[in-house]
Amino acid sequence: MIRHTEELVLVTGATGLVGRPLVDLLLAQGVRVRAVSRRPEEAGLPDKVDVVAPGAGMFEGVGRVFLNPRAVGLEAAEFLAEARRAGAARVVAMSALNVDHPLEQQPSRQRGDFNKESEQAAVASGLDWCALRSGYYAVNTVSQWGAQIRAGDVVRSPFPEAAWAPLHERDLAEVAARALLGDELLGRRPVLTGPRALTQQEMIEAIGTAAGRPLRYQAVPAEAAEQGLVRQGFSEGAARGFIAMQGLSYLQPGLVSPEVEEILGRPGLGFEQWAAEHAADFDRAIPAHAVRDPRGPKR
Repeated sequence: MIRHTEELVLVTGATGLVGRPLVDLLLAQGVRVRAVSRRPEEAGLPDKVDVVAPGAGMFEGVGRVFLNPRAVGLEAAEFLAEARRAGAARVVAMSALNVDHPLEQQPSRQRGDFNKESEQAAVASGLDWCALRSGYYAVNTVSQWGAQIRAGDVVRSPFPEAAWAPLHERDLAEVAARALLGDELLGRRPVLTGPRALTQQEMIEAIGTAAGRPLRYQAVPAEAAEQGLVRQGFSEGAARGFIAMQGLSYLQPGLVSPEVEEILGRPGLGFEQWAAEHAADFDRAIPAHAVRDPRGPKR
């Protein structure tokens, strides 16, 4: 149950793919929100949000904190220690399903997602805590396949049998709101996935349906897929790690966690719905530079 709180909630990564819908959910509950942004004048958040730059005073009056690993980097422990000294009592940290695996099986670290450190900092902070262990994000398909789909009708990717349950970012945001405002998730690490596991071909077909044109999947060697990601701007290490994890079905082969539905009291949002909402990201009529970078603050 989401409860109203008079406490000020600090949201890091507030302009990102999870933070932005979280801000809207909190405002809808009448919660006072402060957002931390390196460029407050460009945040584009609702007028009701108190947007501040990182630094002294950002924790003043804050009771609860949403911690985005990419927003704080390796300074999560120091960040939460300062929050506690200022009077904060609760932290909800974004984490990931693979945080207990070897670091080489956490390729998003190379893009600034220090999930393991953020989760550990939350647990050790002395604050009431919850760590959201999310699986594969549906929005990752934009960075993985978007350029190919905007350029043509064939999607080349390795490991045709790889399957996982893509998570809608709005479900993650709603679970985060529950953890911030209610007590039932305190001290827990809920595993969050989408409601159904899909193969790559099934996801590509769903995107094609949403985009209004048939798409065809073509299996290619892993090395070719890595080179394609590098051409899109991934570092070689990140590209190699993501493709390797894809071959392992992101360490969640066929995993469909019931926790989104248990927490929210409704089924999770399916990939088909996500694809319909994001069809414009795959529109061949728009230039690549106009597509919002799905690698914004997130897992």
